Amino acid sequence: MRPWLAVPVVLALGLGVHAFAGGDFAKYAGVALYATLIYALVAYWLRPLWATLTAVGVSWAVEFFQLTGIPAELSARSGLARLVFGSTFNAPDLFWYVAGALLGMAIVKGRMVEKGSGDVSRPTS
Repeated sequence: MRPWLAVPVVLALGLGVHAFAGGDFAKYAGVALYATLIYALVAYWLRPLWATLTAVGVSWAVEFFQLTGIPAELSARSGLARLVFGSTFNAPDLFWYVAGALLGMAIVKGRMVEKGSGDVSRPTS
């Protein structure tokens, strides 16, 4: 399985958690799945470690971008912008982005080992 094939699954999980769960679980599961989604988007082209670092870096960049107030303005006008950029900075999210990126890496590496790939440094089809 190619890592990018996980994109629709992760999107469905994230939207499902957002729609049907509540409280801290929904918030932090959504944050983690955001990083997992970014991981799935870049893992086809990058080795697992670099895909993980990229997912964390992009997620953290978006989180710190929230300090500018621009995402809050965009989120007030668009539900899609709210899902992509969020609205307010929340320091605990930084941890959950790392957890989500590591989850993506664990799934891809586990899938490669399951298929019997001797080299787990690159995703296989």
